Amino acid sequence: MIKARVTVTLKNGVLDPQGKAIEGALGALGFDGVGQVRQGKVFDLELAGDDKAKAETELKAMCEKLLANTVIENYTISIA
Repeated sequence: MIKARVTVTLKNGVLDPQGKAIEGALGALGFDGVGQVRQGKVFDLELAGDDKAKAETELKAMCEKLLANTVIENYTISIA
């Protein structure tokens, strides 16, 4: 069994209204000095087998087809 984590974030230059809202809310809650908040998403997956190279290839395909909108998002894959 292979455990992996995929982290998806917006590319630089893409507006992040949710990140901006979080930034404003943190300021309103008294957390001063917080700026440039960007939000993203994390996927934890378990894949059958023990071939890490095959798992990475499959994970990249998953990201390209479903997990990330590669026009506006970047993704990173980490295999445990």
